[in-house]
Amino acid sequence: MEHATKKHTDKKNAILASALALFVSQGFHATSTASIAKAAGVATGTLFHHFPSKDSIINHLFLNIKQEFADTIISNSQVTGDIELDANTLWQNAIDWAISQPLKQKFFLQFSLSAEINTATRQQAMTGILRFIVELIEKGQQQNIVAHYPIDLLLENCHGQYLAAIRFFTDHPELGQDTSHRHASFQLFWKAIKA
Repeated sequence: MEHATKKHTDKKNAILASALALFVSQGFHATSTASIAKAAGVATGTLFHHFPSKDSIINHLFLNIKQEFADTIISNSQVTGDIELDANTLWQNAIDWAISQPLKQKFFLQFSLSAEINTATRQQAMTGILRFIVELIEKGQQQNIVAHYPIDLLLENCHGQYLAAIRFFTDHPELGQDTSHRHASFQLFWKAIKA
């Protein structure tokens, strides 16, 4: 039974890895389910056993990568209780993750704001997987450190600021380790949300 479960997981992961590479290189609409199955080394029927549609693949992929992103930046952070310091630590860890995961970051840059990621998936990522950011913002608002704007609007702003910074560092990889640019990217973000 354990062997069958591992084989099932391996095929599912192969489908997701192939979809990631193809979506980034060809785009969503130019990528067929047959090409994903072929790249994954599985039959098309096997792909549909795991995912009922190409839309379900991209939304599942988005949540998987978002969860990996969240797990990584949290595991590399120590909460101090200082809202700005904790936000900066998360921000810098998020930049580190993006630099270390260029294909996954390109996927986010291409698809985070696209219609292919449905509203329910986007909501699950923002308020479920990234719940720790919501909690940091709420705590910052309680302490009058973060502006008292609606949380959902602040989350979208944070997301947009992050994508802009990562686009910059993706386009200028030599600056990804430059302390002054990284500090400036956080300051731009922080000034947009602080009270």
